[in-house]
Amino acid sequence: MSVSSYGAGKRVHVVLLYQSLLGIYGDRGNATVLIKRLAWRGYDPVLSVVEPGDPLPTDGDVYLLGGGEDAAQISAVKALKADGTIYRAVERGAAVFAVCAGYQILGNSFTVGDNDTVTAGLGLLDVTTTRGPRRAVGELLGHWIGHDGEDQWLTGFENHGGYTRLGPDARPVTRVEVGVGNCGDGTDGAQQGNVIAIYPHGPALARNPALADHVLELALKTELPKLDRPEVTELRRQRIAAAR
Repeated sequence: MSVSSYGAGKRVHVVLLYQSLLGIYGDRGNATVLIKRLAWRGYDPVLSVVEPGDPLPTDGDVYLLGGGEDAAQISAVKALKADGTIYRAVERGAAVFAVCAGYQILGNSFTVGDNDTVTAGLGLLDVTTTRGPRRAVGELLGHWIGHDGEDQWLTGFENHGGYTRLGPDARPVTRVEVGVGNCGDGTDGAQQGNVIAIYPHGPALARNPALADHVLELALKTELPKLDRPEVTELRRQRIAAAR
């Protein structure tokens, strides 16, 4: 079977959440990457863009959250809790991928504002975020261990004031070589079941195609055939070289 016919036209629903709140750093590109990588394999990908006040689709295979500011984080948490769909989606096995502010709101709590007001998160990741001693800004480069055990580079651009610490139920995504990551402890990101989140933008899944496929494999519960895309390989080479 060729790679281009592997998916046999199966519908895959990607849901991009709250671009008006969590869309200021170009993380919408993560949705574009997933849609393209599905289409290249013969799937029939469908993208829904949902704003606060709109009901979340209940049949999503992947739900995506991006970066935003403090007030936007609070609004996003309130809307997602009121809707409730994201909890049921995780329970039925859908994948969730989040970046930066989206990462923080998936956790147990995060702090915002000059007074470091503690806000309860969604509790889908066993992590806690507080204000860090300095803002983390710049290229991040680390090692990600894929599901196949292969050690791969993970690259992106981090820009966050919150420092995140993992509890016992979450495991880090990346061993950091360059950059701050979670809290300067040599790690970045967290994964817990089908929920995975990291700090770097880029968009992250454009820079890290193996991670994009990992998110899709979590959602589809199948191992996907490899893709040969020279332009993606060249992008990775350039970004890794720049970070190092």
